[in-house]
Amino acid sequence: MYIPKFYKITDVEEIREFVQHHSFGTLVSTRKGRPIATHLPLQLIQEGDNYYITGHMAYGNPQWRTFESSEEVLVMFQGPHAYISSSWYEQENVPTWNYQAVHLYGAAQILDEEELKQDLTRLMETYEKHRENPVLWEKLSPSLLEKELKGIVGFKIKVNEIQAAYKMSQNRNDTDYRNIIEQLQKEENPVSSQMADEMDKRR
Repeated sequence: MYIPKFYKITDVEEIREFVQHHSFGTLVSTRKGRPIATHLPLQLIQEGDNYYITGHMAYGNPQWRTFESSEEVLVMFQGPHAYISSSWYEQENVPTWNYQAVHLYGAAQILDEEELKQDLTRLMETYEKHRENPVLWEKLSPSLLEKELKGIVGFKIKVNEIQAAYKMSQNRNDTDYRNIIEQLQKEENPVSSQMADEMDKRR
């Protein structure tokens, strides 16, 4: 990912929080020389000094079969994004687009059944524990779980490289920056409002 110096993010903790907050990612590998992608709920976990992306996909999805032949795969996470009109600047310029994106590269391997069960337990707890009637792993019948496990393949990606870009008008002066936030808030677009909120946190 091309990242100008203004927009490069290197703080690992900040990136970790971003991935956890925008955890529905895109997994890209190659199959017979052609890129193949799947959109999935993913988890970023830390084991010692290493970070891993974990998840699962349908057994019928051919992508998991590419892991053995792929030296690396790419996982992409995206945050809010918004069109930025140059009419919001003090001086003449061209429009642009603000966004947040994280790319993670690493080698993928298939989880065994016990590792998959642990990952699914963790995933369900993340998204269910705050609900009034949480559907947790231990509450589901063994027969249902056994049936569903046959239809999925779990995977684990050891993160070898992290690229993160937050293009949020960091190169603009304070007047332009504040005006961009105000104009985004007027857009009546929830994603534009999210970008305005993110920009407001950073300056």
